[in-house]
Amino acid sequence: MRFPNNGKVLLNMTNAPLLQRTKQLLPARYSSTKESLSDPKQLNLLPYHVLPLKETLSRFMSTVEPLLTPTEMKRQMKITEEFLNGEGSSLQKLLEDVGSKEKNWLADRWLKAAYLQYRSPVTVFVSPGMTFPRQVFKDEHDFLAYTSKVIFGLGEFNDMVKAHQIPIVKMGNNELDNSQFGKVFGTCRIPRRGTDEIVYNPCSNYVVVIYKNHFYKMQIYDKEGKLIAASALAFQLEKILKTETTVGVAYGILTTDSRDNWADAYKYLSDIHVNRDGLKTIQGALFTVSLDQCTTLKKGEEDDELISSLIHGSGSKINSGNRWMDKTIQLVVNPNGNVGFTYEHSPAEGQPIAMMMDYVMKKLKEDPNFGECGSKDVIPTDKIQFCKPNDRIGQWLNIAQQNLDELAKSLQIKVIKFDKFGKDFIKKQRLGPDSFIQIALQLAFFKMHLEPAAQYESAHLRIFEGGRTETIRSCSNESISFCRAMQNNSEATDEERAEKLRAAVMSHQMYAKLALQGKGVDRHLLGLKVMAMENNLPIPKFFSSPGFVKSSHFRMSTSQVATKYDAFMGYGPAVDDGYACCYNPRDNDIILAISAWSHCKVTDLLVFTKTLEQSFLEMKDILDNSQQSSHSPISKL
Repeated sequence: MRFPNNGKVLLNMTNAPLLQRTKQLLPARYSSTKESLSDPKQLNLLPYHVLPLKETLSRFMSTVEPLLTPTEMKRQMKITEEFLNGEGSSLQKLLEDVGSKEKNWLADRWLKAAYLQYRSPVTVFVSPGMTFPRQVFKDEHDFLAYTSKVIFGLGEFNDMVKAHQIPIVKMGNNELDNSQFGKVFGTCRIPRRGTDEIVYNPCSNYVVVIYKNHFYKMQIYDKEGKLIAASALAFQLEKILKTETTVGVAYGILTTDSRDNWADAYKYLSDIHVNRDGLKTIQGALFTVSLDQCTTLKKGEEDDELISSLIHGSGSKINSGNRWMDKTIQLVVNPNGNVGFTYEHSPAEGQPIAMMMDYVMKKLKEDPNFGECGSKDVIPTDKIQFCKPNDRIGQWLNIAQQNLDELAKSLQIKVIKFDKFGKDFIKKQRLGPDSFIQIALQLAFFKMHLEPAAQYESAHLRIFEGGRTETIRSCSNESISFCRAMQNNSEATDEERAEKLRAAVMSHQMYAKLALQGKGVDRHLLGLKVMAMENNLPIPKFFSSPGFVKSSHFRMSTSQVATKYDAFMGYGPAVDDGYACCYNPRDNDIILAISAWSHCKVTDLLVFTKTLEQSFLEMKDILDNSQQSSHSPISKL
């Protein structure tokens, strides 16, 4: 199969064409061991609505205007009007009928369309990395003691989730849905040709430890259901390290490959009894723990290598085989101090993952004896067995290694720790920090490429039962007006630029507020398209119109994942000729992880990062200068 739009070919095991997406979208496939994944305390969550079609299309037209030429805009107006009065109206009625019968018509359809039917690797394309603050391990004992405490802390967090003790937060008068917290522990994606499955095992009581490509089942609860003490877990980890002196078969590398390649290999492996048991054990774990081989970090590139190691494992000859990319949570710990999560995105967004990190870091910081209150009833680990690879398995392994190495080589990622100002300065300007950063990203792109980018930012839909995300379309007429005013040939004054900056920030804040209320554009339009597919109707030409295509080609894919710690999230770009940026705005600095593809001749990651830093400083300057001017004696006359 191919990377999206970039012409790079992923080796495929079969000569058969990839399965075409079925027109009939059936509900996603699930299985669960015992208990419900919902929170019984939350009975007043909103049902997800179906917006009026005219409202959505009107908002859609305002978002595409800055991306289209006058001629394209005129054509788009005609296509949109025809869609409103024709096929769109019919699809709207179908969607309204579905929406009247389901609490959240979007949730399962989004899970399937956005994740389970996605055929590219979850590695880079789907699964982000979430860092912990960098550690310094004095020796192996220190390394294992820290790892065991983190495992214990995650167990405590899991207990809080099961006891429904995660605080319920409100947005205005509405509660935010906590169900995502119950979908990350014990969860695993299962590769299938065409459409994957996802399984939930919330009652699991063990983790799977991966070391030198060997897999071990390790109980973290005793027979009475009490968490085992960190020191006892460390003892178990030490035994694994002493037992495995050679590198095993890198079965984990198969999970990094395209979903259909992995599905074919998975089917073959699971037909062998010993493998089938091993696969089920891995799938049923609360999470996996990757004890990585130590790598030397290049000075000045430590953060870049940290996030790269979490996203893809740094290559088949390093730690990429020491993973199981289908697991929702993979804790990765390296003796060089690199620590974090690799998380499979299907069941949850980034913020619950960041909250877990925050919880564990807070516990470690506050209590040097954290984890020692647990049970001392050690349960021996069990090694998970796989068959010896034959020629066919060897071929799958070789192809997965080649594809992963090409993918890791293609992904460029740079971490900026911008320390000239942070949220405090932005708030003092009476501006929203998130919107300010969004406009800075647009300005940097515009300065580099001399054109606007369709810019995606995720907004949660947690005021709705089972809500996931809506798209904030950050590019607006106001943001483009500001970017043009910041060009060198512009005659705008700093006061005028500051005014345009404030207008751009306000425009973004207004759209973000709408998106959080479920009043964005993208999910409603997806629902209409899915109605056509489910009812075997032709896809309307509206979905191939210039406005829809350009505004959905997100050359800037962004999100905010906030934490007070020196930590951040990172992931790969959404399109071949674009950038990705995940940022953590703190009081006095901003941490940003930015990525691009090395094979793309249009983008330039290093130039973009420098331009972004310059944009931040220029935006601060015009705000400072405009304030000084407004307080000057002349301005008061």
